[in-house]
Amino acid sequence: MSENTTRNVRVRASELEGRAWLNTGDKNLTLQDLRGKIVILDFWTLCCINCLHVLDELRPLEEEFSDVLVTVGVHSPKFEHEADPVALAAAVDRYHITHPVLDDPELTTWQAYTARAWPTLVVVDPEGYIVAHLSGEGHVQGLTSLVRELVAEHEAKGTLHRGDGPYVPRPKAAGTYAFPGKAIELPAEFGPANLFGNRERTYLVADSARHRILQVAADLNTVINTYGGGDDPVNHPVKGHVDGTGTEARFNEPAGLALVPENLREQLGYDVLVADTVNHRLRSLNLRTGEVRTLAGNGVQRVIDGDNAITGDPNHIPAGVPATDIALSSPWDAVYSREAGQFIIAMAGTHQLFGYEPVNGTVSIFAGSGVEGLADGPADDAWFAQPSGIIEARDGSLWVACSETSGLRHVTFTDNGVQVTSAVGKGLFDFGFVDGDSDTARMQHPLGLTELPDGSIAVADTYNGAIRRWDPVTGTLGTLERGLDEP
Repeated sequence: MSENTTRNVRVRASELEGRAWLNTGDKNLTLQDLRGKIVILDFWTLCCINCLHVLDELRPLEEEFSDVLVTVGVHSPKFEHEADPVALAAAVDRYHITHPVLDDPELTTWQAYTARAWPTLVVVDPEGYIVAHLSGEGHVQGLTSLVRELVAEHEAKGTLHRGDGPYVPRPKAAGTYAFPGKAIELPAEFGPANLFGNRERTYLVADSARHRILQVAADLNTVINTYGGGDDPVNHPVKGHVDGTGTEARFNEPAGLALVPENLREQLGYDVLVADTVNHRLRSLNLRTGEVRTLAGNGVQRVIDGDNAITGDPNHIPAGVPATDIALSSPWDAVYSREAGQFIIAMAGTHQLFGYEPVNGTVSIFAGSGVEGLADGPADDAWFAQPSGIIEARDGSLWVACSETSGLRHVTFTDNGVQVTSAVGKGLFDFGFVDGDSDTARMQHPLGLTELPDGSIAVADTYNGAIRRWDPVTGTLGTLERGLDEP
């Protein structure tokens, strides 16, 4: 983590240049428009889990200093798809970004401010001078102190202007869902009975941007039950962390859903495990009573330092500590593994797979060293990069969508322990749209998986807007469908 907060050399901030502005009512902002305000430039890209962490870190700071501080998100894309203005607008809506955003697809402003990593934060004082240049996440405490100093300094000089900033909300879209993250088919016993007494097919959907879980009918549109989201989830979705029943419960961008094995449901007292992503927690849902409880996570994000290693020992979780006292980091998906005898969690924020043993209520690190990248081998040594989807195949092995390496990873249980191999994927900056074998095939930021009846793996190739098919027998990747919108 690099940091430079030296303020004895005054450097004038560069102009903000890009293709367009969002959250400003179609007004193009200049630095002169922001003169008198403390400005935080947040250089981000919509795929990056660390950037999403920073968005949430900044929210309390923006609220506390709402009359003197303006955050400007400078979107500097990594993937080709992220340069699409429609994709950026969708991300601004999905993550409820409440500050101006500059679309910088050519990296003009990124280069002017010598940004080198996602995320990068630059602080500009009310007179237009750069006073801090930071990379990585976890800076909010220092930023809070710096903003207080700048408020005192410039209020005394008469150069601080209080009042509303330039943010103008975008209109909210209607419809049943807002950026649904995951969906699972429920056993027939949880569906309503029809006129003939038969149970109808239903699905459970993580309606992520409205912070709720929906049980819907087979038409995928008729809502049967709602958990979380508040009373007006379309216009005023309510997020938070509250255990309870129905709409009284609170989630924060829930994503993954994992069905509890039938033989464990009565013993555990719940039917579905929920990866409550931005709450950094695992939650349970009892479909019979509607009760939501917290299973794991203390709500504090497990921290990664600038060398991509978890603070402390990346592969150590103290024994005997309750799961609700363990820090997690953006759990994105989950599945129950028969071979492992526990839920396996795609822990996107630490680039690892975690284990949650539901009977004993314990958390462990199942695979991944905590280094962001792509490396195969024994579970402890393997590298992942923002694992975002995980399934169990019929043979008991696990498949993982490794989104930041545009990869498809295979986790197998052998006599020599758990092994990780790569079906598709080469590295953090190797992506595209290519069918072929492991050496030639390319995807772009996949997020979801399912096993097809023939044992092949269907992949939601999200940024390519496609469904791809990996055939383990022939070792080749093909394409099933194109023209989709971030599946």
